[in-house]
Amino acid sequence: MEGLRAIAIVAVLLCHAGIPIASGGYVGVDIFFVISGFLITRLLLAELERTGTVSLLNFYARRARRLLPLLFLVLATVVVGSRLFLSPVQATEVSGDVVSSAFFSVNWHFAAGSVDYFAQGADPSPVQHIWSLAIEEQFYLVWPTLILLATMPFLWRGFSPRPVLWVAVLLIAAASFAIGLGLTADQPNAAYFSTLGRAWELGLGAAVALLGAVPLPRLAGAALAWAGAGAILYAVVGFDSTTPFPGSAALAPTLGTAALIVAGGVSTGAGRLLSLRPVRYVGRISYSWYLWHWPALIFAAAVWGALSQSLALAVLGASLLPTVLSHHWIEEPLRRSGTVISPPARSLAVGAGCMAAAALGGLALIWTQPAIRTAPSDEVEGAAALASQPRPQQRADAVRPNPFSARDDRSRMYEDGCLVGTSGTRSNRCEYGDRDGRRTMVLFGDSHAMQYFPAIEKLAEKHHWRLIALAKAECFPGEVSVRSETTGREYSECDSWRVNALRRIDSIEGPATVLVSGATEYTPVRGDGEALDGGEGTAQLESGYVATLEQLRRAGKRVAVIKDIPAAEDDVPSCVSKEMANLQACSFRRHRDWADEFDADAARRARAARLVDVTDAVCPHDTCRAVIGNALVYRDRQHLSATFARTLAPRLEAGLRRAKLI
Repeated sequence: MEGLRAIAIVAVLLCHAGIPIASGGYVGVDIFFVISGFLITRLLLAELERTGTVSLLNFYARRARRLLPLLFLVLATVVVGSRLFLSPVQATEVSGDVVSSAFFSVNWHFAAGSVDYFAQGADPSPVQHIWSLAIEEQFYLVWPTLILLATMPFLWRGFSPRPVLWVAVLLIAAASFAIGLGLTADQPNAAYFSTLGRAWELGLGAAVALLGAVPLPRLAGAALAWAGAGAILYAVVGFDSTTPFPGSAALAPTLGTAALIVAGGVSTGAGRLLSLRPVRYVGRISYSWYLWHWPALIFAAAVWGALSQSLALAVLGASLLPTVLSHHWIEEPLRRSGTVISPPARSLAVGAGCMAAAALGGLALIWTQPAIRTAPSDEVEGAAALASQPRPQQRADAVRPNPFSARDDRSRMYEDGCLVGTSGTRSNRCEYGDRDGRRTMVLFGDSHAMQYFPAIEKLAEKHHWRLIALAKAECFPGEVSVRSETTGREYSECDSWRVNALRRIDSIEGPATVLVSGATEYTPVRGDGEALDGGEGTAQLESGYVATLEQLRRAGKRVAVIKDIPAAEDDVPSCVSKEMANLQACSFRRHRDWADEFDADAARRARAARLVDVTDAVCPHDTCRAVIGNALVYRDRQHLSATFARTLAPRLEAGLRRAKLI
């Protein structure tokens, strides 16, 4: 098993270092799942057949000694590292990650975040890798009890427990595999973290354990071993971030691992390679190395910025030091310590103490963050301050929204459910302003359109407009199919919503002006699902945008495009939370190449369409500011805060007047 663990950890390390030839190295986790299912089931089955029962107390005591002390040390290190190297906002977010890691529920925590559109693009957590350990621990919690309950009636009658265990494993694995297929097709990002969609991989290991030793001729064993190794290599080299995973793709590394385990009793070339002393040692320390390597990469990137491949490999090499030390001084001694082993309750107490201490450490990350004062509304000028602030604001004693709550500074439109989620295909009524007004304004697009709602609602109230807000998360307003980063697949719900929204706009009676806006970071897809990148993709997006504008014009509507704003490379509230005395450090130059200007080009190409551009209010003199007039400009990396957007009302009104739309 140590040789297989070595393959798994090396694959994961190379993948996380960004080595192209190991782009599918994330399947190392799947190898670990099969190994865990095999070893735990073999251990439980041996005890069951030897004693007629399973000591749950002893089992959980062994797990606690094996896993929890080292995990506590790593989580404690993450707490300290987050306090030292991450911004207060980032550290506060890591706090929840650490607490859920301490209680092995972090996979569900990340699964929930993976389907949150506004969480996309957030920096990875230094404990993100703990999701796989959480799944294993959930398996360890349920599987021994299930084995005991399922087999007791048969053991009492003198029957072998294996047949009923075969039924249990096959049913659980089949159900889990079906769930995994469905989740991967519908929500692959969430499927990646799902215990329900991953349990079959542990079940596959359990099935191999139930097989027992399989007598194989040497030639057949060698063929099986090399086929298994080939399947794993195929996944490591051939898969990448675009591979739908886990789903059916996970069969390659998992069946490959099962094949190597089954052939393990036969002397083969593959077996001899995996039995080499250095290979086995890497496998022996794999748990410790897995725990240490990811925080090392995250904190190194926080200090030095994006890591090159060579620097990432150097960081992984450096993480060997805490790996080896903690393996030999903590993991192994505590695992075999007579003081801790007996009685088992002592091991459980040590484990519970480790979990509680880690959770308290996570909470301490919140308690120790610096306080940032929220500016009162009457102290916030926002865009109005540009007339008296030719230079970027250097410092602030208070800002609004507070960086710690900036992600929630969204408009009333969001609170009213008028940003349709990824699964929706129709908007609610979503009418604002003067509902009896003689002029109708329609805000149409994605969340980048929604960000202008506070300003447009202000204008609607001033001019007695009827305002209809039609927006869908991550949905490109142009007539072209795109890929959803939240669901990780072609976004068919966007196409349906767009059709329904355009029909509703077409049905509006009386004068109507449609304000269209959307992000410029979409990936279009062809009819066969193939993604289009580069110039071809940009041309497709621009043509789709023009088609929508022309359709609105033919429907008799007046049309304007509100140009997208530049996106920051890093999370703006996070930067501001640590740079209140040096806000210039959070500003960034406006660098947008021609590929990101297609929304403006589409407005120029479409007949009778107008362009409204407020970029100069966000990025005066091509420097995008983090704070203007005590208003936090961005609520994340790419969306305006509702507080700042509200102050854009005069600018938007002037733009609409120049476009002769009001």
